[in-house]
Amino acid sequence: MKYRHVIWIVVLVLVVDQALKFWIKTHMNFNQEFIIFPNWFRIHFTENPGMAYGLELGGEWGKVLLTLFRLVAVVVGFKYMSTLVKQRHHTGLLICGALILAGAAGNLIDSMFYGLIFSETSFYDVATFMPKGGGYAGFLHGKVVDMLYFPVYRGYLPTWIPFKGGDYFVFFNPIFNIADAAISVGVITILVFQKRFFHKHNEKQPTEKEPVAVTK
Repeated sequence: MKYRHVIWIVVLVLVVDQALKFWIKTHMNFNQEFIIFPNWFRIHFTENPGMAYGLELGGEWGKVLLTLFRLVAVVVGFKYMSTLVKQRHHTGLLICGALILAGAAGNLIDSMFYGLIFSETSFYDVATFMPKGGGYAGFLHGKVVDMLYFPVYRGYLPTWIPFKGGDYFVFFNPIFNIADAAISVGVITILVFQKRFFHKHNEKQPTEKEPVAVTK
């Protein structure tokens, strides 16, 4: 697998991720929801200033530090992927690495620029792209757009379950985006197939050839 293939995977994921986020921002109110498939697949618009799946790192400085960390991670990630390609690592590992890199870059774009290029979204108003009065936040302070919601199960837990018995429970509750999904798929796949990915690479490592005796 060549480095340009890694770049194409990253670009493809970024295009899909950003296109969906752009549509959500310019067509939906905050907390608006569309039911795509009854009961368990919905488009639910929300935003978060923090990490994947709605997790947050508190305060303004926490937001800035998280965005800078993402930026450093993406830059280092591209260089590391180049090294992995040169070392001829397993194709599966390279694809997973590209997915993780694309996901990190997708959320980084939100954090860096969305506050500058969009107006504030509310329960009543849809955001405007490139508003005349400027965006809702400064550089590095944008919110990450989330929309994929899969409440596969909604109901009350059986009373015999310790601590949570009888409580209302939703599975799967987090709302996420394409970038989050790409990161999760990449990480989980590496964890599941790590022996195959790294074992085959070790087998491919070149060994020194013994000199061949020349006979006359």
